[in-house]
Amino acid sequence: MIDLMLNWSEWIKPSAGLPTVQWSLLLALAAAAGYLLQRHLGLPKVLGYSAVGALAGFSGYTTASWPLDGISQFMVELGLSIVLFEAGGRLTLRWFRHNPMLLVQSLAEAVATYFAAWWVLSWFEVSEALRMPLALVLVATSPTVVMRVVADLRASGPVTDRAITLAALNTLYVLALGGVMARLLGRSPATLSDAIYPVILLLVASVLVGALLAWALRKALQTMSPTSENTAVLQLALIAAGTALAANFGGSAPLAALLAGILLKTLHPRPWSWPRQFGTASAILTILMFVLVSMAAAQAVWNWQTLSLMAALLLARALAKLAAIGLAGFGSGASPQQALWTAGTLAPMSVVALLLISQFAEFAPAIGREAAAIALPLILFMEALGPLMATLALQRAGEAGRPPAVRRVKSAGENTDAA
Repeated sequence: MIDLMLNWSEWIKPSAGLPTVQWSLLLALAAAAGYLLQRHLGLPKVLGYSAVGALAGFSGYTTASWPLDGISQFMVELGLSIVLFEAGGRLTLRWFRHNPMLLVQSLAEAVATYFAAWWVLSWFEVSEALRMPLALVLVATSPTVVMRVVADLRASGPVTDRAITLAALNTLYVLALGGVMARLLGRSPATLSDAIYPVILLLVASVLVGALLAWALRKALQTMSPTSENTAVLQLALIAAGTALAANFGGSAPLAALLAGILLKTLHPRPWSWPRQFGTASAILTILMFVLVSMAAAQAVWNWQTLSLMAALLLARALAKLAAIGLAGFGSGASPQQALWTAGTLAPMSVVALLLISQFAEFAPAIGREAAAIALPLILFMEALGPLMATLALQRAGEAGRPPAVRRVKSAGENTDAA
């Protein structure tokens, strides 16, 4: 593959270079694969995106490398920031006042998953230095996958709303704790102030950028039409600027975007009407993000001797989420069946977990390298299995419409019977 790309570079000289050809082809293939999987098999589109990225990573047909850096890391953070901004815009703080058990569910799910993963890692005698970062990675649920599956299935209902809320809160905890943990593990502070400074910088920079972004978007919505394409461009540009600023000043860009969405929903509680152009641009970035995530995970050094450890971690993760959501669900208005399907919807792992590992690789290279050997295969596996579990959970909950392929087959069968 490397020889082929070298030969291409001799006679294909577009203005932006050979990487432009590569990424254009990858995005085209990913979009086609996602569409065909949903249309003919009724599967989530994200499976097609991830499959194309994984094949590109395994074959070496890529210019991205692990750990992520530069433009690749910025594009992943930008795609996640847009999704988290939208997820934050769905969170209504008044809901937690009327139903505080939902917040209890969220905290219980995160804490139970962390300690379950810690116990499994201890049982397999994994190094103590790796237990904290790996346990936190196992906590992470991908709101990007959850929201894409919900959009593909046109799902709506109490399980769907609860799953999006729990995924957003889960991401809030993981991004804040993960950024702090990566910075502390990567330093040998001489004094207490040396240890506290990067933590304060992360939190303050993220909150300030999120607040500025929410204020700017609120002013824009007061003076511009929510359905205008110019408003969509303004929103995307401001989120991109916030992503760059947060990363530059030591904050977390996805965390800032999530906080901005929550603040904007609080300050501007009226229902949001996203322009169609915003959805199209967001879809392009989402495809690129999934391709990059699976591509980076596929390029890691895979340690097949840890398969039993990975299986045990995934089983403990699933049981911990199910037990915590089920036990904390009493008094939250959810039935045991709804708790079961909500836990299934929270199975996916993807970009949030990958960014966590990337942060550990940046601030604590030795720990990040060893953690990646275990975490990246887990991420790639759950990026494929997670959407299937979320799809099944939403369908069993009765909140997902039948896939287009199923509707066509059923309609054809009914027409034949009528004839």
